[in-house]
Amino acid sequence: MRLALFDLDNTLLAGDSDHSWGEFVCQRGLVDAAEYLARNDAFYADYCAGKLDVVAYQNFSQAILGRSEMAQLAQWHREFMAEVIEPIILARGEALLAEHRAAGDKLVIITATNRFITAPIAERLGVETLIATECGMQDGRYTGQITGTPCYQGGKVTRLNQWLAETGYNLDGAYFYSDSRNDLPLLEAVANPVAVDPDEVLRATALERGWPVISLR
Repeated sequence: MRLALFDLDNTLLAGDSDHSWGEFVCQRGLVDAAEYLARNDAFYADYCAGKLDVVAYQNFSQAILGRSEMAQLAQWHREFMAEVIEPIILARGEALLAEHRAAGDKLVIITATNRFITAPIAERLGVETLIATECGMQDGRYTGQITGTPCYQGGKVTRLNQWLAETGYNLDGAYFYSDSRNDLPLLEAVANPVAVDPDEVLRATALERGWPVISLR
């Protein structure tokens, strides 16, 4: 079975769910908005520039998970899905998922954003397999800190290879769709890399290497 791998933020979504979650918790008054927004925006700028300290960012982003009850987090996330995520789900992204599903391909979302934020989004998109940055858990609650290898840049390849070893799938004929320069290591590892509404670095690389460049917007 051929793999169809998809980045999530700014690929299947017309926005970044990680950054949007930060804005959501600020709007809800769950954090000190001025300080949090400034740090959230700075981290996002570093991500866009390909120089994010992903562990520092994830520990910043996940801190609220560690100090909140699971039921409360679930309620906040339901509101986040309805108010923020649903409006930025791209219809053409859903159509592309459906196209690969109809072809019998195995769909996988692989994202640097943490599992707390992205698991309900993957479920909404009908994608059963999600490879994401993981959230530490202890005694049925979040610790508020990252665990394992971040699913970012070369870490995406590491995490994917771990999943391949566990499941028996392989990359023969695999597709990977992404918007970001941060995903070049994985784009270079698959037979069919596709740049989706790419940033300027990825667009230049795709044009130089003859990779398809598409828009889902």
